[in-house]
Amino acid sequence: MDFTFTEEQQAAAEAARGVFAGVAPDAVPSPALTPGAVADDFDRPLWGRLADADLLSLLLAEEYGGAGLDAIALCLVLRESAKVLARVPLLESSAAMAAVQAYGGPELKADLLARAGRGEVVLTVAAHGRTGHDPAELAVTARQEDSGWVLDGMQTAVPWAYDADLVLVPARTAADRTVLALVPRDAEGVSLAEQFSTSGERLGELRLESVRLTARDVFDAEGAWEWLRELLATGTCALALGLGERVLGMTSQYASKREQFGHPIATFQAVAVQCADRYIDLRAMEAALWQAAWRIASGASGALPASGDVAVAKIWASEGVRRVVQTAQHLHGGFGADVDYPLHRYHAWAKHLELALGPAAAHEEALGDLLAAHPLA
Repeated sequence: MDFTFTEEQQAAAEAARGVFAGVAPDAVPSPALTPGAVADDFDRPLWGRLADADLLSLLLAEEYGGAGLDAIALCLVLRESAKVLARVPLLESSAAMAAVQAYGGPELKADLLARAGRGEVVLTVAAHGRTGHDPAELAVTARQEDSGWVLDGMQTAVPWAYDADLVLVPARTAADRTVLALVPRDAEGVSLAEQFSTSGERLGELRLESVRLTARDVFDAEGAWEWLRELLATGTCALALGLGERVLGMTSQYASKREQFGHPIATFQAVAVQCADRYIDLRAMEAALWQAAWRIASGASGALPASGDVAVAKIWASEGVRRVVQTAQHLHGGFGADVDYPLHRYHAWAKHLELALGPAAAHEEALGDLLAAHPLA
């Protein structure tokens, strides 16, 4: 299996490293000291720099001003963003644009994609359902009328909901089909209630009461929501990998300098073994991530559907990122809880990613169902 990246993918990662090089993970108040949101908006200056570097339009075709790259390139950029805890809706906006490009109508694509790729329009996705545990597509109903569509329901923990211009919402029809609806944040019948992530970012409980949309803003292609959901999950795994790599690097640097009994603690076998275990976690997270991203990007067939590879990636990412930050906190001792040191921020972001991915046991159950439905020869 060859996971060698193309020159274009490597160039995207290099450009991302350049843009994120000046980002400080502690540029906003600590979530440990802030009762509400750490900031009222995402990092708009960084968003502008990403747009200038053409990193917001990675997945868009050239006709919309994009680079025409794939999910692997996006994951490479997301990996770099997580290393500095970049406060931008890069995953959500990129995934929503990709879904519109793949499944939206010509009029919608012509009106929206180029502007979104330039960062002028911000998109997000409501993907957590009513409670965060039930399927997102069952939380909102959509009924078709002569004049268009009407949406009712609620979605919880929508990232960047207060800052986005449009929210892509999965909804269920009476015919038991899932559609994707592009809902303007200021549309009549749309309201938001504040929620807060463990990372200190403001989320939104999105409530829809008889929200009317035109046919242009709703697309019901078969498999659109499933594809978008897998892209979001794989991107979240990339964020977990980047965060974990940065945290292990911080831990290695600290352990090589912190002395006990006249020796760096990195020379102690117990410390070295724990770091080695976490390194193995990260390499397993990485292999599972690129397998899932490759399946999404290539559309290649396999013994299992692509959702099986995504489930494996989520299992490793959900548990792996938790183990990495817990080990880091343990080896840093009290220093890891110091709010003047950024490690506690990475821990808070890791918990948010773990909750967003969901418990590994649920993904193991889903993988078991897939294996039962598709027996391996």
